[in-house]
Amino acid sequence: MPSEAFYEQKVAEGDKYYMSVCLDHFNQRLRVDDYRGNIHKISMVIMSLSAEYAYSKAIVYARREHVHDFVEAGFLLEAIIEGYFNGSHAYALTKYFEQGRKKSDKWIKEDNTLHQVLKLKKLTTLNPFPEDYVMRKATLSDVDQLASLYGEVFQIYPTPLNNPSYIEKIMNDSSIFFLIEKEGKIVSAASATVNSQYCNAEITDCATLPEHREHGLMKHIMLELEQELIKQKVFSAYSIARALSYGMNAALYQLHYKYKGRMTNNCYIYDKMEDMNVWVKDLSVDG
Repeated sequence: MPSEAFYEQKVAEGDKYYMSVCLDHFNQRLRVDDYRGNIHKISMVIMSLSAEYAYSKAIVYARREHVHDFVEAGFLLEAIIEGYFNGSHAYALTKYFEQGRKKSDKWIKEDNTLHQVLKLKKLTTLNPFPEDYVMRKATLSDVDQLASLYGEVFQIYPTPLNNPSYIEKIMNDSSIFFLIEKEGKIVSAASATVNSQYCNAEITDCATLPEHREHGLMKHIMLELEQELIKQKVFSAYSIARALSYGMNAALYQLHYKYKGRMTNNCYIYDKMEDMNVWVKDLSVDG
């Protein structure tokens, strides 16, 4: 399926405002990635565009000084991405247009999972990298195998990672992939999507084949991605993990990411629409 069927980027502008938005058709949501100008007009356009595309959710990454304005327009604070705007925080403010999208039946279970994760000890060192495995930076020659990995791990994913052409596109645009292979087969991978304008990166697309999960491979990949970001002088890292996934949330917490909120029914992933936890890390701080 072409990426355009999933989402498209759009500029919305008028006399006194400008917005860069993602029309996320697959996840039935609008996301404002950047904006400037009159906040009241921006709020009105967000609601108008959401209605035009029959979306059930809108998200805006707001600057601190505009949080009150968006709250007055009916938006809710769901998460904070520290350092997102060249060191200044982004506030993920949301608005819902359908009752079902706002309601989460798993919230208490997700809270219990989070509380168990927060009891864990943070890691100072990782277990040794297992023998017979090789970790390296992915290249365009890996796109077919990567697509196969993601298609095998996820029944549903918010972006078309089972499409080699899509992986090739994001590699050429802004995504860095690291992978682990055994006997020439890719068994684990993740990426960092770099926002070069605001010097932040999302650690995402984390997948490991079930039969290889006992080795903690993802933690090794994530640390390698962090080192790559540090080389590029990108110090604001964040990741958005399924709130029901003990393993992924535990990995982030143990690698010194901080929990910064939960986004209700944020996207389709694994096998349904799910709530997603937001984790952040300042890569310029030791430990």
